[in-house]
Amino acid sequence: MARERRAVSAGIHAFGGYVPRSRLQRRAIAEANAWFNPALLALGRGERAIAGWDEDSITMAVEAARDCLAPRGREGISQLFLASTTLPFQDRQNAGVVAEALHIAGAIGTLDIAGSQRAGTSALIAACQVAGGGGGPVLVASAEKRRTKAASALELTTGDAAAALLVGEGDGVAKLLGHATRSIDFVDHYRGQDERFDYVWEERWVRDEGFMKIVPEAVAGALAAAGVEAGAIDHFCFPSPMRRAGPGVAKKLGLAEHSLRDNLQGTCGEAGAAHPLVMLVHALEDAAPGERILVVGFGQGCDALVFESTGALASAGPQRGISGYLNRRRADADYHRYLGVNDLVALEHGLRSETDRQTGLTTLYRNRDMVLGLIGGKCSKCGTLQFPKANVCVNPNCHAADTQEDHSFSEMRATMRSYTADRLTYSVAPPAYYGMVQFEEGGRAMIDFTDIDADARLGVGDPMRMVFRVKDYDTRRGFRRYFWKATPVEEGPTAGD
Repeated sequence: MARERRAVSAGIHAFGGYVPRSRLQRRAIAEANAWFNPALLALGRGERAIAGWDEDSITMAVEAARDCLAPRGREGISQLFLASTTLPFQDRQNAGVVAEALHIAGAIGTLDIAGSQRAGTSALIAACQVAGGGGGPVLVASAEKRRTKAASALELTTGDAAAALLVGEGDGVAKLLGHATRSIDFVDHYRGQDERFDYVWEERWVRDEGFMKIVPEAVAGALAAAGVEAGAIDHFCFPSPMRRAGPGVAKKLGLAEHSLRDNLQGTCGEAGAAHPLVMLVHALEDAAPGERILVVGFGQGCDALVFESTGALASAGPQRGISGYLNRRRADADYHRYLGVNDLVALEHGLRSETDRQTGLTTLYRNRDMVLGLIGGKCSKCGTLQFPKANVCVNPNCHAADTQEDHSFSEMRATMRSYTADRLTYSVAPPAYYGMVQFEEGGRAMIDFTDIDADARLGVGDPMRMVFRVKDYDTRRGFRRYFWKATPVEEGPTAGD
């Protein structure tokens, strides 16, 4: 006999985002490749977000999730869905790494969702269905770091970014009114097994046969399910870099002209499967209570979801959000550096790069709390904090044995005590910065620094925060190690605005 489950409403209860700090100027890309393809100069306006050498879809998903969960905490999450077409591992659950970094691993479900540019919206629909059946809350994270061929249009229109949404029972800050999906094997582009880059089909055909015919079907179904007229939509999130596609689709659907959201092409670039959720988070940051948001994900069909913001939105929001991370930017015109750190050209890395970086998987497993979660120790006798955790308390007035309790350092602010800029040790993006940090609540650690500008003026006492990053790459075996690094704390826009 089938078990009946009570149907309940579902909504977004928290949201957050992440955009890497570095913004490559499109003019630098276009001018470098104009000798080969002069038409690229037409795309050479604005900038695109580029992830650092130590960032990938896992690390960006962690940052977006931290931004999402900071105001409310991480208790009670039942499942974590990670959506991306650029997951680092084909046969290791990427969502599990995210869960470990967020300290929510254990008795929760984790799932990777990939294979289509609508993976982000499909993950969100699945999360709403789970929460609507009483199985939430579900954390949905989506991130992309796509590789593109030099001198391609995608190189200019693509960007790196991530978004995270916590979906649960009840209305939350934005309740789901309705959704619809159309699954059609419409191949606008593809990337085959073991291929590094996407193969893209003709733009006009994609717009006319894909966007203009498939998207309206899915949107009509979502509006009907929501009981909402097209003219009542206040925010339309349509994540396409094609200039005429968004206005054309909006007009055909009968949406108000002002409802079409900025697709962030000029300031971020199109972040693949993550971009619908990036735009949704950005819309939630701007929306007033009672406004309706339509978000579309396109890829071998179309997903469409309709949300209505609630009164709770006025007092809720991410720690920084997409808007905050867009303002936290550094203009970058070094196109050759971008190619080098992303392994898009063959650089001579030198003898120091040839060290064997094989990871002892048994050691990683036994120390996963320390490595992935930055878990140290707190003495239950005197309260002293220390990293890493040890059998003996480091307090000279205590030295108690076997009194260490787990204590997380990842969300603790710190100050710089010392630093070194090292050009002798190997680094993908030299120099390698590292030093001693002192945590505000106690404890200190020698740790790598990241996101340091070449002209940065670092000083003892500078505030630092911890970020989850790639430690190094084992290219011989296709493995990458993760750990936490320290980065300077910045408030508001940065130099280059």
